[in-house]
Amino acid sequence: MNLRYVFPASTRAAVHGMTMQVGEQRIRAQIREKQAAREEFAKAQAAGKSAALLEQQRPNVFTMNVANVLPEDEIRVELHYSELLVPTGGTYEFVYPTVVGPRYSNAQETAAESGWVKSPYLHEKKEPTYSFDIETHVAAGMPIDELVCPSHRTQVDFVNPSTAEVRLDPGEANGGNRDYILRYRLAGRQVETGLLLYPGQDENFFLLMVQPPERVKPAEIPPREYIFVLDVSGSMHGFPLDTAKALMSELVGGLKPTDRFNVILFSGARSCCAAIVARDAGERPPVDGGGREHPGGGETELGLALKRATELPQPADISRTLIVITDGFVSADTAICDQIRARLNRANLFAFGIGSSVNRSLIEGMARAGQGEPFIVTEPGEAGAVAKRFREYVASPVLTHVKVETEGFETYDVEPAEVPDLFAERPLVVFGKWRGQPSGTIRVSGLGGLGSFEKVFDVTEAPPSDANQALRYLWARARVAQLSEYGTDRDATRRRSPSSA
Repeated sequence: MNLRYVFPASTRAAVHGMTMQVGEQRIRAQIREKQAAREEFAKAQAAGKSAALLEQQRPNVFTMNVANVLPEDEIRVELHYSELLVPTGGTYEFVYPTVVGPRYSNAQETAAESGWVKSPYLHEKKEPTYSFDIETHVAAGMPIDELVCPSHRTQVDFVNPSTAEVRLDPGEANGGNRDYILRYRLAGRQVETGLLLYPGQDENFFLLMVQPPERVKPAEIPPREYIFVLDVSGSMHGFPLDTAKALMSELVGGLKPTDRFNVILFSGARSCCAAIVARDAGERPPVDGGGREHPGGGETELGLALKRATELPQPADISRTLIVITDGFVSADTAICDQIRARLNRANLFAFGIGSSVNRSLIEGMARAGQGEPFIVTEPGEAGAVAKRFREYVASPVLTHVKVETEGFETYDVEPAEVPDLFAERPLVVFGKWRGQPSGTIRVSGLGGLGSFEKVFDVTEAPPSDANQALRYLWARARVAQLSEYGTDRDATRRRSPSSA
């Protein structure tokens, strides 16, 4: 008997190990080039051997094929990965996805690429046919001020002020039908800023984290135009669409009188339309009425809606921001990100994912391509708080024209290749490799609300440590994610600006 699993993972997970145990036999996976791995698996399968093949289909979707399973065999699979938690507004968030939602695709794809998209899935309100349990050990290194799990009922036991054990409540019977979300804040509230170095056998890696400066005053903000691109397809029916309408009402209600906005609704290709054109922020949009006229139906044509949004005329004195609101259940992740990079011009794009099992890969990928930020709403009660947090983000960029430069410290293969504007209380994170002696300086500069910003790091104050070995996996994950989204065009961008991050 042969088995096939399709399962989600974090969009920021760097997978670096897998073991499979069948009875008393324990098999450790080896990393191979994709086609070579498939051929090796096929030979083992034909020879009647127990074998497993793990493949990444999207940054947050994996498939595992297990060959030659005998009756009553018990199979245990361990997946090892590293992930960097970057705080937003002083809050750290760990997400363990449990659902691969349905994906709509109108593209001509190969059988190998589209097979997982056509996998069966549980429909809404159907109870899972499997059990789910998770235990989380939080070792923060500093006293924990607050720890909550908004997605599941949990039991929290503090071992000491900086360490906690989190378990699912016994009454959480169907916890596998939504993402597991754990959030915590440290007592100090201030995000740590610093440099980490790892000396590898063949290559050396670094990670730089910089806390942004204070925000600009509201009076100094130029007029802005916001274009809302709202998904009204069938998968958004019910809670997601109702939450989207409430979210838009909150967002528009917080705009300044000098701001303008547009709304584009989309589902199938025939229903993509500009619902509102160039209204002043003082005139509230008929969001509720528009939502009732479009209750949700059809398939998701996000690409066409983005094309319409980017083709709208942009006045020279207006700063434009696109806001995409969707559950992200489409399969053309790469094409969408390429389209955003090619057409966005001088605008930023923020992506709102709504639903208990959002396609975080697409939401985060769109935000990266649009040099904005991703936001996730998993339940109706979060809409107001998320809208408020978004308004604080886009009130103004806290740091623009960001440059990361080195002197006396040779770096290469830096991620990201281009640093976007920084918004609110989210630190700048830069990965890369280094050669030679760990000496010299790293200089981060830009323009903030209070003028020029500069911070200089002395590399000698961050001694290399083997304890930082996760940096190689995290760099590789960032690199693979960028290549998956941008391909060769992105490499051309890197070649044009080799000296800056």
